[in-house]
This record gives sequence, structure tokens and C-alpha cells, in this order.
Amino acid sequence: MDIGYKYIKVIFYGYILVISFGAFLLLLPFAHIGEVSAIDAIFTSASATCVTGLIVTSTSENFTFWGEFIILSLIQIGGIGYMTLVTFFFLYLKDSLSVDEKRMMMHSLDLPSLNIKIFVKKVIYIVFAIELIGAMLLTYVFQDIYPFKEALWYGIFHSISAFNNAGFSLFTDALIGYNTSSLVLLTLSVLTILGGIGYFVLIELYDNKKFNKRFSIQTKIMFYGTLFLLLFGTVLFLSIEWSNPKTLGEMSLYNKILNGFFLSVNFRTSGFNSIDIGALKDSSLFFSTIFMMTGAGQGGTAGGIKITTIAILLIAVFYILRDSNQEPNIFKRTIEQKTINKALAIIIISTTLVLFATLILVETQKLPFIKILFEVVSAFATVGLSTGNGDILSFSQHFDTLGKIIIIILMLAGRLGIFAFGVILVGKSKKSQVRYPKGRILI
Repeated sequence: MDIGYKYIKVIFYGYILVISFGAFLLLLPFAHIGEVSAIDAIFTSASATCVTGLIVTSTSENFTFWGEFIILSLIQIGGIGYMTLVTFFFLYLKDSLSVDEKRMMMHSLDLPSLNIKIFVKKVIYIVFAIELIGAMLLTYVFQDIYPFKEALWYGIFHSISAFNNAGFSLFTDALIGYNTSSLVLLTLSVLTILGGIGYFVLIELYDNKKFNKRFSIQTKIMFYGTLFLLLFGTVLFLSIEWSNPKTLGEMSLYNKILNGFFLSVNFRTSGFNSIDIGALKDSSLFFSTIFMMTGAGQGGTAGGIKITTIAILLIAVFYILRDSNQEPNIFKRTIEQKTINKALAIIIISTTLVLFATLILVETQKLPFIKILFEVVSAFATVGLSTGNGDILSFSQHFDTLGKIIIIILMLAGRLGIFAFGVILVGKSKKSQVRYPKGRILI
């Protein structure tokens, strides 16, 4: 743990440095239009670096092209992981990495081994290839309305934002103006899903594109878990919002299904919205917090507790309830007890952090509970969806400086990873040779 703690600290301080430098650049005159306060610049930089998408200043109205470019750069750095980019450049400067550099990368991306070089290069190439295809498709649609140069910038921005699950948009109405465009919504959905399932899964799919080898347990869990959550979320939100005139009620059958699916995709990982989130029923907002907390895949661009974490605990609970003499297993592979323990720790820390932050904000901000809970979960899970401030900004715009700082901390915790964030809070462990006898406790 001492070695892990050392590298987690470096990664944590690295994110702080990137956020601080990004905020400094956004405060420079060439980056913004009108007045932008220091806390709003820090909030915007943190939201971009943590690939969240919550905004307290309008991306297109309060920032110049260079400001937008800075935000997009922060999204790319935060999505891929700054340690990935640093390592990628190191690999071109020298033939090999030191053991310390490899361990740093392993903790940054939650890698199971120190085989870094090939992995990082594949990540970079696959990411940029997917983003390029997405940008081309989106530019094709946007050029029907905007001049080519503007359409190209919009295409690049939204493609990178979608793949990195950031949810930042240059449109003042988010994607409500494109809620009937299948190409836009489906392109963004595919980009969001691919970014969220994790780099391990993407690389394994690429390496096994001919399907001539067995997929790993990680890929299988992510595939079936993602498919289930997408279908279940679509059906759930369609059933709740079907006749709501402020959301899906006035749409055609096809557009209801299209926007219901888009909502299901973005509620778990990204912050794009094609309908007014503030107009959703309370039941939709409540159930959405569960989807946001679940998140997507480990080692990807999305936040949340992660599908694999939830799957491991559900499997463990199933075997406990069966009172089976078998160890918990899935796909003929046993789940180690230390993995179950880590999953349980992640659930407990995440729930405690979210509830504690919600309590503080409810008491200090004096705003509706359900909207504060939604904003807190969205920030922690780095989703970025918001019930809004009544205009184009996130609900966080109503918060004072303390409230915004709490949201920033939640975004950072979600991006760093709740287990790593917990290690930062608790500190490094001290080895002890003392062993106590087992005690019997009734539960």
C-alpha cells in the first residue's frame, strides 16, 4: 500500500496542477468574454479536466475560441488521463520506462500489469481514430446549418466531448435543437458508450476483432452490464416520461425511443441532453441517480462506482443468500475475496461521500433536496447532467463559493477514483505484525 499511496499522491497532485493551470489560462483576457470570477474559472477547469460537464458559465457565450480550445484540451487531458499523455511522450523520448514510471501509469489507468508501452500507444491511436470518425460524421450534419469552418470546430469539439464523456456543448440549448436528428444523437451515443466501456475493453475488441479468441471476464461483464443498463434505462425512462408534455410527450413514437435511448446513455456517463432535464418527473430524477452512481467501465473516460464493482457485489450477495459452499464466481472464474472487499469499500465510501455532501449543501444552500441530490451525484459520477438554473447553466450556478468548492471536490474524487481518493483521505498504512484472535459478531 505504501508504494500505491506514493503514486496515487503524485496523480492526485497532478490533477490539481492541471486544474489550476487551466483556470489560470481561462482567466486570461484572450480566453473569456466579459467577467469571469476565479471560482467560476476553477469550477470550469475542474469540470473539464474531470470530464464532468457541469457549467456555471456559458461555454460558447462566455469564452472565446481560445477559451473553448483550452476547455477542449482539458477534456482530452482529463479523459485520456494526463499520465497516459505524459507516458506517451516519454515513450518517444526514450526506448523504455523506469519501474517507477510504469507503476505510476499502472495506478493512473488501473492496469493489472506493468506491460505499459504497447498498451499506451494503442490507447492513443484508438482514441484519436474514434474521435476523428465521430468528428467527421458530426461535421457532415452541422455544415447544413453552419459555415464549414464553424461546423468542423463544432464537430471536433462535440466528438471529443462525447468520447471523453464530458458532455460539454457549444450550443446554448445543449442538443435540444437536434433531438430529431438520428445521426447526431446516435453518433454521440456510440462515442459515449465506447469512451465509457474502458480502454481495456476497447483494446481487447480491437485485438480480437476476428472473434477467434475468448474474451476476458472484464470484457464480458462490461458488455452484458452495459447492454442491460442501456435497455433497462431506455424502457424505464420511456415508461415514466412517455406522456410528459415537457419532455417526450409531444414527440413521435420513433423520436420518443431515440431520445429515451439517448437519455439512458447519458444518464450513466455523459452530460449531453436532448430534452429539458429540469422538466423530468421526480421519479426519473431519483432513478437517474442510481444510473449515474453505477457509471460505466474501469479504466475508461467515465466516472461512477463502475459496472464491474456493482456486478461483483451482486454476485457475492447472490452466493451469500444461496448459502453455497462455493466461492462467488462468474463465467467459470472465481472472484477473489480481496476484490469483493475492495468493491464493498468503494460502495461504502461513495455512498458516504454523496450523502455527506448532500447534507452540507441542503443545509447551506437552502435549495430543493432532489435537485441538490441530483447535482451531487452528477458531479461525483462525473456525468454532468443538471436540472439547470432556469436558463442554460447548471444548477450549481445557484451555489455560493462553498457550494461550488464542494462540487469541485466531488468531481475530483470521481475522476481520480473513489478508492484512490479514499486512500488520499486515510493516508498510507503502517505495517503491523500484531495478529488478534478472531471474534464472533452476530449480524
